[in-house]
Amino acid sequence: MIHIRSKREIDLIRKSCKIVVEALDLVEELIAPGIETQRIDEEVERFIVSQGGRPAFKGYNGFPASACISIDREVVHGIPGTRHLNAGEIVSVDIGVECDGFYGDSARTYSVADVSVEKTHLMEVTLASLSKGIEQVRAGARLSDISHAIQTEVERANYSVVRDLVGHGIGRKLHEEPQIPNYGKPNTGPRLKQGMVLAIEPMVNMGGYQVDTEADNWTVVTSDGLPSAHFEHTVAVTDNGPEILTREP
Repeated sequence: MIHIRSKREIDLIRKSCKIVVEALDLVEELIAPGIETQRIDEEVERFIVSQGGRPAFKGYNGFPASACISIDREVVHGIPGTRHLNAGEIVSVDIGVECDGFYGDSARTYSVADVSVEKTHLMEVTLASLSKGIEQVRAGARLSDISHAIQTEVERANYSVVRDLVGHGIGRKLHEEPQIPNYGKPNTGPRLKQGMVLAIEPMVNMGGYQVDTEADNWTVVTSDGLPSAHFEHTVAVTDNGPEILTREP
């Protein structure tokens, strides 16, 4: 079932989203060559708790950390640890927060010092595809219009959208219906209605769309070893179009 949220519920989701945005801003300040991913995770958790929130990922289906930190060929669900970031890498950080019974979720991909032109372009296209998908969020549109817009933008640049992972509804649970693939034909699927809240998150590979899961049973990596980028926003459907609840101030 796809939930329709009241104004009060969306306000509570927005409160959680604010903490997510500020946590991702903190990550941006921390990203630098030599830093351990575990330290980034610790700082994220400390901040979330200080704001009255709870790290939504920690303990979710057994995930051991507060942030998913994925480097270069790692697509999503990278587990923080003793790894150090190196100049030239790109790092995707995904953060979820629960506060007062409602969830917010967002992800960004960061550059570690100077990165190659190719990696920069991958990040730019991924972010642009997210924007194109969000443009389709309006009452009366079809869910697949979001998917098709993302895929079109990505494949125009000769990159690939990951097909094994999807965006999702969000609200009282971290993952709710509907699932939101990042590819597909337009004008299919359920109609969007005012009050729906969606976590839209293109995961874009420089090479093929195929992915594998590492031995830790969490970290998803590109099968061909090429880099991947990931951006995500929590978005509410309104009669006036999309409202990005995780928009940076």
